[in-house]
Amino acid sequence: MGSLQGRVALVTGGSRGIGRAIVERLAADGASVFFTYAGRVDEATALVGELSTPEQPCRTAQLQIESTDQVRQVFAEVIAVLGGLDIVVHSACTDIVRADVADITDDDYQVMVDGNLKGGLTVLQEAARRVNDGGRIINISSLDTANPAAGNGLYAASKAAVEQLVAIASKELGSRGITANTVSPGAVDTERLRADRTPDELAGAIAATPLGRLGRPQDVASVVAFLAGPDGGWITGQNLRAGGGIA
Repeated sequence: MGSLQGRVALVTGGSRGIGRAIVERLAADGASVFFTYAGRVDEATALVGELSTPEQPCRTAQLQIESTDQVRQVFAEVIAVLGGLDIVVHSACTDIVRADVADITDDDYQVMVDGNLKGGLTVLQEAARRVNDGGRIINISSLDTANPAAGNGLYAASKAAVEQLVAIASKELGSRGITANTVSPGAVDTERLRADRTPDELAGAIAATPLGRLGRPQDVASVVAFLAGPDGGWITGQNLRAGGGIA
């Protein structure tokens, strides 16, 4: 029997990359998982087919993280379909807008704030209202908030703001036994990373990582599973930096 047997988890952005690895790991640990996807319905449907059983259902729904109404609808659907909610992992992220601080436009600002900050806040609000006592809230952030690269200022700022909201929520929800933490991955070998970085940049990321390789999505999923499981119950208000040694 898995450590999450009988628990219900919601993972935003769970059809690929880090989010998919988290969905797969939580399901392997016994949870019934509901995950969202932004646009790749075929991948999401295939993952449901791989994981869902009558005893341990897996469900999915499309979600544009910028839409407050859609976020609220997804939370209501999880509870209606799976009967409750114990774990929320917020992994969804808008595409990164890269620009020097002097060149950030109003449109750039709105895209990142709506996708990362407002989306993250709405997920956190709904989780605080709907997660069962003794539950877990886990936010996926980035090492860019601690060690940002040139051109990543807006992205780093939007993610850092959500980190602070999660830390404060941990103080507000502690009386209900709910933990709230952030996991901040370093460079993780995903489709998005390889599309976003040149070969030289990937080589630089490996060279800067003390453990000498890119992270794997499963590396991050293992940290999330620890926080979601019984062994993580005494940890709250923390930011676990899962970057292979990058500070």
